[in-house]
Amino acid sequence: MPTTTDVRTEAERYLRALVGRDDAVLYDDQWAAIEALVVDRRRALVVQRTGWGKSAVYFVATLLLREQGAGPTVIVSPLLALMRNQIAAAERAGIRAVTINSTNIEQWDEIQAAVNAGDVDVLLVSPERLNNPGFRDEVLPRLAATCGLLVVDEAHCVSDWGHDFRPDYRRIRTLLAELPAGIPVLATTATANARVSADVAEQLATADATSDGHGDTLVLRGSLDRESLRLGVVRLPTAEQRLAWLADHLAEQPGSGIVYCLTVAATQQVADYLRARGHDVAAYSGQTEPTERLELEDALASGRVKALVATSALGMGFDATLGFVVNLGAPQSPVAYYQQVGRAGRGTDNAAVVLLPQQEDKDIWAYFASLAFPREDQVRHTLRVLAEEGVASVGTLETRVDLGRTRLEQMLKVLDVDGAVRRVRGGWEATGREWAYDAERYERVAEARKREQRAMVDYLDTDRCRMWFLRDQLDDPEVESTTRCGRCDTCGGLELSTTVSDVAVDEARTRLDRPGVVIDPRVMWPTALANLGLELKGRIREGAEPGRAVARLTDLGHGQALRDLFAEPATDQRVPEGLVRAVIEVLHDWRPHVDGIVVVESRTRPTLTADLADGLSRFLKKPVVGRWAIADPTVEPGQGSTNSAQRVAAVTRRFRFDGDVPAGPVLLVDDRVATGWTLTLAAKALREAGATEVLPLVLATRS
Repeated sequence: MPTTTDVRTEAERYLRALVGRDDAVLYDDQWAAIEALVVDRRRALVVQRTGWGKSAVYFVATLLLREQGAGPTVIVSPLLALMRNQIAAAERAGIRAVTINSTNIEQWDEIQAAVNAGDVDVLLVSPERLNNPGFRDEVLPRLAATCGLLVVDEAHCVSDWGHDFRPDYRRIRTLLAELPAGIPVLATTATANARVSADVAEQLATADATSDGHGDTLVLRGSLDRESLRLGVVRLPTAEQRLAWLADHLAEQPGSGIVYCLTVAATQQVADYLRARGHDVAAYSGQTEPTERLELEDALASGRVKALVATSALGMGFDATLGFVVNLGAPQSPVAYYQQVGRAGRGTDNAAVVLLPQQEDKDIWAYFASLAFPREDQVRHTLRVLAEEGVASVGTLETRVDLGRTRLEQMLKVLDVDGAVRRVRGGWEATGREWAYDAERYERVAEARKREQRAMVDYLDTDRCRMWFLRDQLDDPEVESTTRCGRCDTCGGLELSTTVSDVAVDEARTRLDRPGVVIDPRVMWPTALANLGLELKGRIREGAEPGRAVARLTDLGHGQALRDLFAEPATDQRVPEGLVRAVIEVLHDWRPHVDGIVVVESRTRPTLTADLADGLSRFLKKPVVGRWAIADPTVEPGQGSTNSAQRVAAVTRRFRFDGDVPAGPVLLVDDRVATGWTLTLAAKALREAGATEVLPLVLATRS
C-alpha cells in the first residue's frame, strides 16, 4: 500500500494537471478531505466558500481511487448548468465524465454500457433521476454496487433547514444505505450554517456510527470570506428610481454580471427597459427554454452580454468570471443572498455586489412562505386517497386533494423519502407503512424562515461590516465580532452613488406606467375531471380569446396600486382614478371590437366589479348584457384555487350565466385572474349562449 506521503504527492500531481499550473499545491483542508476519502475510505462534508476548490477534491480523489482499481465516481448534481461545467472541468484533467439527465434519455443505454465496461470515470446524475422508477429500480442498484466514490454537490439541499431544500435530495439517504461498506462519500456546499451542516453530517453518517466517533462524518468548515467582493446597499424609494439607477450605473460595473430579480415578470420588464436604454442584456428564468438558457449562459460566461437579468434559476453551479451581481429586490434570507452574490468574484480580484431593496419584497417572501409543507389533515387525506386508488397520477390526485400541483408533488416526494408513499410507473402508491406528521419540526422550520427574513431586513439596515454579517449568519468558524472586510460600503471601502438622471427616471416611469399584460387563454381541461362528475376533457374548444390585464400583481409599476387594492382583509371600493386611466390606455392599445359586456359577479368586491363594468360601458358605448352570476353562494370565493381540477369543479357549481348575449363578440370583465378557470368557464357559457368571441379584461393577474 502506498504511504500517506506518496498519496499526497500523487494527489498534487493530479491537481497540477487539473488546474494547469506547475506550482499548485493542496490546501490543508483539501488534503484532509482527500485523505479521508482515499486513505481512510470514510465520509466527509466540506463547507467552503465558492471558488475554494471543492471540485478539485472530488476530481483528484476520483483519479486516485481509479488508480487503485475503484469503480466510477457518481456525482449527484442539481442543475444542468453545473453538470456542463463539471464535465468540462473533468475533461481538462483527462477524466472521462458523462451525465444521465432528462435531456439525454436516448443515450442512457449507451452510457450505462460504458459505465459497466469501465470506460467512465465520473457519472453525473440529477437528484430527480434518483427517484425515477426505471432509474431507481434498474440503474441505481448497479451504481450503488459498483461506484468507487459518491459525491453530493450543493449538499445544503439535503436539509429542510437549508435555504434551498429539495425533497429529491433526501432520496440520497436511500443510496447511502445501499452503498457497500468502505465506499467513501463526499458532500460539498458553500452555503450551510451550523444547523444545516449538523443535519447533513448526521444524514451522511454510517448506520453503524458509534459514540466514539467511528462511522461519523468528517466535517471540514473553512472561512467563508470572499476577498474579491465589495458589498453595498442602495436605498431608493420608488421603482422608477431603482430602474433608473440600473440604467445609469450598469455600464460602470466591472465586466459582465447578473441582475437578480425576485419574479419572472420583473426579469422581462427590467431587461426590456435596460435594452431600451442601450444596454446589452437578456432575461433568464426557469421559464426560459433549455436551449436558450444554454446560449445565454455561454454569452454571459464569454462576456458577449453585459448582464443577464435573472431569477434564482441562474444560481447553483454557474461557474464563470463575473465582475458584478446586482439584486433588484432582496432574497428572503442572508444565506440565499450569500449564494447569489457568490456568482461574482470568481477568477477576479474586484467584484461589485449591490442590493437595491424594494417595498414589495416582503409580499413576495410571504407568497413563497405560503408554499410550506401542507397541514396534517391534507396529508392524511392524500394517503387515504392513494390507499383507495392503488396507483394514482398527480392529475388524478388533483381531483380529490385540494392542493396545487407544485405543493402536491413536493409533499409526495417528502412522503416518499419518509417511506409512506412510493413513486411507481403510472403515478404514486401508498406503502401502508406507519407515518408520523412531524408538526414540531415543520413549525421550527417555518420559524427559522421567519428569522431569516428578519435577518435579511437587519442586513439592509446594519452599520456593521456587511461581509461580517453574512459570514456570521452562516456560522463561519473564522469570523469574530471585530472582523471587518474593509471593502464594503459600511467599512468605507465602497462608495455607491444614489444619483439618477431625470431622463432615466422619466423613461422608467413611462415604461412602468405603460399598462397591459396579455392573458393567454386556457387550452386544455385538467385530467380526470370525470372523477368529479364533469364531462370535460382534452382541448378546450369553446374558450376565451387572448385577453388583457392592466398589470401583474408582482409588477414594478401598477403592481403596487393593485396590491393595495387587493390587500386582505378585502375592502370594496370603486376603481381608483389611476387604474381608470390605465384601463383606458389598455383599451386604446388593444382596441377590442365588442357588441356587449358581461361582468363576473363578486361577493367580496361587488362595488369594484360593477363600477368597472359600468365605466367600460360608458367609455365603449356598449351595454352590459349579463352577469356571470353567483348561483351557489355556499361555494366560497377562491374555493379549489390551489389546483385546476378542484377549481373547475368549484366554479362550475358556483356560477351560472344570467343575461342575453348578442350574436357577436363580448367583453368579459372581472377584477382579477388567478387560475384562469373562472374566465374559461364563463367564456364557455357565453359561447354556448351565442357569443362569437369572448375577450376577457381584468385589472390584475397573479402572474
